[in-house]
Amino acid sequence: MRRFSRRAALVTAAGATTAALAGPAVGSAVAQPPGGAQTANGRLYEIRSGRQRAVIAGVSATLLSWQVDGRELLLTHSADEVGEGYRGKTILPWPNRIDHGSYTFEGQKLQVPVSEPERDAALHGLMSFVEWQPVQHRADGVVLEYLLPPTYGYPFQLLFQIEFAVDDAGVRSTLTAKNVGRTAAPFGTANHTYLAAGADRIDGIVFELPASTHYLVNDRLIPTGKDSVEGSQYDYRQARPIGDTKMDTAFTDLTRGPDGNAVVRFARQDGVTAELWVDRTHGYLQVYTDDSPSTERPTRQGITVEPMTCAPNAFVTGDGLITLQPGETHRGTWGYRIAR
Repeated sequence: MRRFSRRAALVTAAGATTAALAGPAVGSAVAQPPGGAQTANGRLYEIRSGRQRAVIAGVSATLLSWQVDGRELLLTHSADEVGEGYRGKTILPWPNRIDHGSYTFEGQKLQVPVSEPERDAALHGLMSFVEWQPVQHRADGVVLEYLLPPTYGYPFQLLFQIEFAVDDAGVRSTLTAKNVGRTAAPFGTANHTYLAAGADRIDGIVFELPASTHYLVNDRLIPTGKDSVEGSQYDYRQARPIGDTKMDTAFTDLTRGPDGNAVVRFARQDGVTAELWVDRTHGYLQVYTDDSPSTERPTRQGITVEPMTCAPNAFVTGDGLITLQPGETHRGTWGYRIAR
């Protein structure tokens, strides 16, 4: 396991940042800032291997671009825009929602900011708009690091490292979380990357989701129970078009291959078939069909299947919640690839 460093060991040069932005992506392009300066999404890190190219933004350790043979496969946005829908962001230290922003951990009642007031919930953790610092930047990968200090509602101290790397198959992300505090800490993570439709809408994507259980939710998207996907609109265990199904839905009980990975498949209408794979640390997937963008743009231009280590509202229910003891480390990996 890579040794943690509290200091950045290798900082990408401005010239490398400029190069990372060279050449507009097809569809939603990643724009080039003047002189490779700091962008709205922080420093940018380009990584390449053969047909594969990715751009990682320092803010929220965001997967901002994934291209194969020069074709952009993600629903993304300009590096000089904040973006909407948490596109590409690494979500920490909890994914999805905490009901009312209130939870109890080891007998201590805690309150984090309610960042989604319309649903009275704390959404997507505390790190969606902080910049991670570079530890290493090489041709085919980048390692970033962030030390999360204790706060009133989350009085725990975690050190995170994330590696994005590309190879001949695709792009992968490996997150390592270490509890560097003196008390146990609750923890969960997700990633919010959207795969682009490959057409005007996602409806024609032939979708395969290896999950046998979905979560029932109330009108604030807080889970109220679970049910089998059997016979429901959410049963995509056999590949079929997404159609007009709307989802902002969590799934679990994933079917895995001999390597322990679960694989989601997206056969787009443009002939590209992409796969999202997740290791055993990711026992949950949140599917969102892009039906309610927060800006004036067409709906259903992409789909996100979020690799999650715990269920929505896990800080309240404990469903999949990871507890890191002082000095303990968690490590998990997921990735996108082109199906062969």
